Amino acid sequence: MDMTSPAANVTLGLKMAPSHALKCCKRVLNWIPVLFINLVVGWSYYAYVVELCVYTIPNNAERISYLVIFHIFFTMFIWSYWKTIWSTPAGPSKAFGLPRAEKELYEREERAETQQEILKKVARTLPVYTRTAGGAIRYCDHCQIVKPDRCHHCSTCEMCVLKMDHHCPWVNNCVGFSNYKFFVLFLAYASLYCAVICATVIQYFLKFWTKQLPDTHAKFHILFLFFVAAMFFISILSLFSYHLWLVGKNRTTIEAFRAPVFTNGPDKNGFSLGFRRNGAEVFGDQAKYWIIPVFSSLGDGHSFVTRLVHIDPEHANSVLQQNGKSPVDGEAKPTALGNNIQHTMEESKDNINGGQTVSVTMESDP
Repeated sequence: MDMTSPAANVTLGLKMAPSHALKCCKRVLNWIPVLFINLVVGWSYYAYVVELCVYTIPNNAERISYLVIFHIFFTMFIWSYWKTIWSTPAGPSKAFGLPRAEKELYEREERAETQQEILKKVARTLPVYTRTAGGAIRYCDHCQIVKPDRCHHCSTCEMCVLKMDHHCPWVNNCVGFSNYKFFVLFLAYASLYCAVICATVIQYFLKFWTKQLPDTHAKFHILFLFFVAAMFFISILSLFSYHLWLVGKNRTTIEAFRAPVFTNGPDKNGFSLGFRRNGAEVFGDQAKYWIIPVFSSLGDGHSFVTRLVHIDPEHANSVLQQNGKSPVDGEAKPTALGNNIQHTMEESKDNINGGQTVSVTMESDP
């Protein structure tokens, strides 16, 4: 059958229709966890504001103080949560795509070794220093791009995501460079929101439990509110603690399970610059923005300062230039690196196994 004929087009359309319908159903189903969280939060708001503050608390001063404190944390929690949900995942720029000539050669070539040679040629002009476990250039066949460092392809979002941490079903979004700060703040304010509820509800919880207060329609809401808040507080606090540890180590969840591979091998601390600077990469270098869900992370998500040791000579100059250095007469000058972080680079050349290797050491300010 001629695939350009109307009958062939109709047949092809019928075959594609179920696939398109399944994708639409999947997109709708992906919002169920988000809907569940919003329903729980909406009910908790009603239970606290109406059933506790309006119907149960007799003292106006106590009622007003509880409402003010509650709404401060509720606002920050919802703000950071929705920023995490609606922040579009950042993808690689077009500069990481193969030029037309190299792309045609890559697609025609069937031998993996030759394809790697093509990718290596393209990668020489890009700030990429991580490799696959086998030492090959990291290339995404779906997006047809050379992956930037710390970038991974998300099968759910169907795109490569810069500094991808994980795909979170509770926000129906990829957590990565564009929204990782929002995600950490969401965990922090969710924990505080639950803690505030537990701390202020517990006295009335105990009064209802010991029957010091009469059975009213508020009893169920307040008893259940305390149990739910305590349960979520324990689970969210553990996740928040884990991500604070990741921030301090400058690792993503993916890197915590599988160390990034550089040209000299795997290095789980390859991107770590010290606790203060690691935190600044996520929250920024201005303290006034740290606790507010506005974007203040440093860099562009395409390249990162690394603790490189024994890099290939062909990459040495590009690495030094990427870090703001110029290998002239062995002199090193401090530079801001685009994120107000200064380093001192010391260059030395050694002959190892008959081949020249450039050793680059990064010294961090205390």
